[in-house]
Amino acid sequence: MTDKFILWPLTDLLRLILHQHATAGHILGIPEALFFVPEGNDTFRMPLFGKMIETPVGVAAGPHTQLAQNIVAAWLTGARFIELKTIQTLDELEVSKPCIDMQDEGYNCEWSQELKIHESLGQYLDAWILIHILNHKLHGAKGEMPGFIFNMSVGYDFTGIMQPNVQWFLDKMKDAGEMLQQKIDTVRPFYPAIDQIKIDPMLSDNITLSTMHGCPPDEIEKIAQYLIGDRQLHTAIKLNPTLLGREQVQELMQRSGFGTQIPDAAFAHDLKYAEAVPMIHRLQKLADDRRLCFSLKLTNTLESANHRNVFDESQKMMYMSGRSLHVIAVQLARKLQMDIDGKLDISFCGGADAFNISDLVKSGLAPVTVCTDLLKPGGYGRLAQYIHNLRKPGPFVSDLSEFSHLNLYAEKVINDSAYRNEHLLPPDIKTPRPLGFFDCISAPCQSACPT
Repeated sequence: MTDKFILWPLTDLLRLILHQHATAGHILGIPEALFFVPEGNDTFRMPLFGKMIETPVGVAAGPHTQLAQNIVAAWLTGARFIELKTIQTLDELEVSKPCIDMQDEGYNCEWSQELKIHESLGQYLDAWILIHILNHKLHGAKGEMPGFIFNMSVGYDFTGIMQPNVQWFLDKMKDAGEMLQQKIDTVRPFYPAIDQIKIDPMLSDNITLSTMHGCPPDEIEKIAQYLIGDRQLHTAIKLNPTLLGREQVQELMQRSGFGTQIPDAAFAHDLKYAEAVPMIHRLQKLADDRRLCFSLKLTNTLESANHRNVFDESQKMMYMSGRSLHVIAVQLARKLQMDIDGKLDISFCGGADAFNISDLVKSGLAPVTVCTDLLKPGGYGRLAQYIHNLRKPGPFVSDLSEFSHLNLYAEKVINDSAYRNEHLLPPDIKTPRPLGFFDCISAPCQSACPT
């Protein structure tokens, strides 16, 4: 087994998808029962960047949004806001493996694309074409309003973004016309109906700036000004959870019971709240003047010390996600909305799951994107329960504003046991049961073994 990505040619992937659907009733291992089928009475559709997306659910930029087949699988199960993996000019990094630990709360030490930039673009374009084909085949859509959005993500400094390979990427994502036509020509023999589908050569007109950890405030604003002013892109800034402040973050982590250890350096080198608020006002005005959307993405992962035995010892820091991050991200959303009069456009990523998706959407924190939850057993199939719960009639008080819902939800999650380390035991070859000589009803080594 290799730890390097192997890229499938578009035609091979399309043939596999069509064959699986025709002969086995599944696509990429996902049974038809888990496919998302839009319904006319879906109330959760939302306008975004001048388009309408069919669900407020998406996939967060991560290891799973680098390859075309993963993006297709996410779309099949209901993801309609697709955050493409963050690209950067340094595209030949050696990523320490293993780099992901999802036993309960999430940790990772992987922070950039594992493909060359031209390969990343190729995967995104392949996924774009495949989704349009499947939307036509499964739902009869011809592409005028495809109902989903590709969201670019770039980092991590201004100098890097101005390098030729990143500039080329941004140009092609805005207009992939020639490359798109070449790929359509290769696909036509296997799906002749592609000529009936309108496939926009513009893959994306919107972008998220991933500030990572330690990016200087003036650098963040400089990049955002360039993306909005020069590139004319709808722009979001993904902020770090440290923005909430050292005292509150440490208090919330201590109450949660998770063993995450946050070094003081994480707060020292990240953007401070007093710097963020005026920057947000300035960028909002810049976007308004150009009739573009400006938004915040809450939140990035939380920098912490590598205190477990999963990652290599050379990895001094790891980055926490999942349910342990949820309370912090929600409190930060409330604080920002409170201080900016509830006028912020905030999308959410931080411990989202099927059980809190409805509360997040009611609180105006949408679209909601997911990574950690999808890296657990069930994978993309877990999104079916998100859609099911969004469609369920629930306790919704119509006269409450989104900000009022956010206030109530922020109070609720602080004491919610779902976000505390109270239920799951760490894998251990020991068992609390007394073991007789011939007791093999439950082998402790089995529950502790990652295989």
